[in-house]
Amino acid sequence: MQKLQIQSYSYDDRQNVVPVLMHAVTRSGGWVCERKTLSPMTLEFRVEIELTGILDLYAGIIGSGLEMTRSGHKALTEMCMFRRHPKLLDPAQTIMLQMEVSFLQEANLDSLLMTGSSAA
Repeated sequence: MQKLQIQSYSYDDRQNVVPVLMHAVTRSGGWVCERKTLSPMTLEFRVEIELTGILDLYAGIIGSGLEMTRSGHKALTEMCMFRRHPKLLDPAQTIMLQMEVSFLQEANLDSLLMTGSSAA
């Protein structure tokens, strides 16, 4: 099983992004194996999907309003290329996608600076 780690972020509200993302996962044939909260502004999803649905998932992630790091785009693009070349990788192979999503709208100055000192 191929494993991908993707970091993403959004300036949109969590309440708007997560349902659209979950719909994109199920519509592309994937399923959420685990969902956990890493911090007050970060969630992690573990998604399994067959290689045949990776292009639909990639489009759904973008359509949900998430931005990804360069390495995330590269990893998903490579999987899309493997999907087009069945001699390289079995199209029915399952991919494990570990996706970390940070909601930057929920970040405040104190959580970003983490100074630990109090104002006098």
